[in-house]
Amino acid sequence: MRRATRLSKETILLTHEERFEEAEKHLLEVNKFFTQLREIEKDHPDLVYTGIVDAALQEYAEAQIFLRLVKDGTFVKPEEVSVPSVPYVLGLADVIGEFRRKALDSLRRGDIKAAENCLQTMEQIHTDLIAMDDVYLLVPGLRRKDDIARRIIETTRGDVTVEGRKASLELSIKTLEKTLMSEKRAEET
Repeated sequence: MRRATRLSKETILLTHEERFEEAEKHLLEVNKFFTQLREIEKDHPDLVYTGIVDAALQEYAEAQIFLRLVKDGTFVKPEEVSVPSVPYVLGLADVIGEFRRKALDSLRRGDIKAAENCLQTMEQIHTDLIAMDDVYLLVPGLRRKDDIARRIIETTRGDVTVEGRKASLELSIKTLEKTLMSEKRAEET
């Protein structure tokens, strides 16, 4: 399970780097671990997952969701990746933090539109999570992740707004400079 967790984390990094083929290979390998676990579970129905299994499933769900959203712009469902609902929901909540990182990377490149798209995805995930009223009672740790997600979203909104206003101001200054230069040349002739 430690290897599954590590490979899932590496998948997230590869997704940030847009190395999708490698990311998908990692996820196939992780899926093999969980397939083996399900086979063992058939012979031992009394097997109880430990914290390390839940953590690995959560990380795997996060990697799957993030990869699909970045690559295809679609959400992956829990049954598509054979992840129980609790680790899936917790992984989904963690995807918000990955989109913050993606938004900041976009801002560093000067791509405000991409950062705005990341913010929109973050808000959509958060809205979907809070729309499920009873889920907070059924998913331990989700309330805390929700609080963190709200802070992350508000901080990202601030960062995107500041950079957007800064870019707008820079454009206005350049336009003014061109206008003044044109007027100066017209006066000189």
